[in-house]
Amino acid sequence: MKSLFSLLFSLFLISVHAQTIYSKAYGNPTDPPVIFIHGGPSGNATLFEGTTAQKLADKGFYVIVYDRRGEGRSKDENATMTFKESFEDLKGIYTTYHIKKANILAHSFGGIIGTLFAAQFPEKVQSLTLAGALFTQQETYDHILQNAKEHFKNDPSQLKEISEIENLDKNSAAYRKRCYEMAGKLGFFDMPTPTPESEILRKEYAAGEFYKNNIRNPSSPLKFYQNEPLNNLDNTAVLKDIRKKGIPIFALYGKNDGIFSEKQLNDLKNTVGKKNFRIIDNCSHYLFVDQQNEFLQFIQLKLK
Repeated sequence: MKSLFSLLFSLFLISVHAQTIYSKAYGNPTDPPVIFIHGGPSGNATLFEGTTAQKLADKGFYVIVYDRRGEGRSKDENATMTFKESFEDLKGIYTTYHIKKANILAHSFGGIIGTLFAAQFPEKVQSLTLAGALFTQQETYDHILQNAKEHFKNDPSQLKEISEIENLDKNSAAYRKRCYEMAGKLGFFDMPTPTPESEILRKEYAAGEFYKNNIRNPSSPLKFYQNEPLNNLDNTAVLKDIRKKGIPIFALYGKNDGIFSEKQLNDLKNTVGKKNFRIIDNCSHYLFVDQQNEFLQFIQLKLK
């Protein structure tokens, strides 16, 4: 019955929005609502949905996942990829699922969207959880490139590439893309010592329907940087303002998530409060897969 309930809502959302926003709900509608905001631009919610959404719902939450307009399963060639558009779609999720206030769970680039949404619409946000989420973007890019210089100090071709990246417009899609490509070369998104549990989760995901729907729209970052003047943000002041408004902020990061420096994470801990901050060992960027049990325990403890 739960799956039928969720399906009915998904179909209702699709019928209302010409943009065909994909969404699905897991769990009991009477439980505290959690809305997951995926990364990107060009991301989707399939990995979280395929591995973690139902398990989080089993902890006593009403979990809603969706793909932003123009990304993943929410195909729309006319999507602008702006923050305003993202906020409109997120507000549409509230309307469709009859939610007045929700816990926002934001991953990676979704952290930027979740933070700005909470600041602009505090009346709709019960709490904000940053899970491996971006918050000071230029510091992340600087950290990646500085580490790359050290790692490739004896490789002239890589040093040349790093120099080329540094000379790009820092508010461009090309700069972002090449910084993250460099992070990939450094293994910054990889779990250092995969556990049997994490390996099973990834294998099951790769063999299932969600992976088949792991749709990536390569034009999304280009549209975002073309249409959105606010990019490469430092949201430290915004996060402090959210706390002043009485909205609790929780932060959960992998110790081995290489795109964040130790300084960044210490600064974030000071911003959100020590009791609301957690680092997970042997864990990288996709912490809800790398260390799923610890991820679920943290969410359950903080949101309940």
